[in-house]
Amino acid sequence: MIESPPPTLSERLLWPIVACLTLGLAPFLPEPHVWGKLRWILGGAKGMAAIDWFDLLLHGAPWVWLLVTAISALVPRLKTR
Repeated sequence: MIESPPPTLSERLLWPIVACLTLGLAPFLPEPHVWGKLRWILGGAKGMAAIDWFDLLLHGAPWVWLLVTAISALVPRLKTR
């Protein structure tokens, strides 16, 4: 069996970035949904229902995926220095 080389940093980050630019920022106008939810939470989260928390989870998951992927790709590089 032929082993393929490990994916490059750009290959590892491609799909998380695509997810962030689509689901993570949708709907785009008048402002990204995740941004509105974060402002709502920072303002005290008054009136937030369970559906709003689920919505934040849905729109925030791609950003968490991107962060975890970037950290897991960069930590080994920093350790070798």
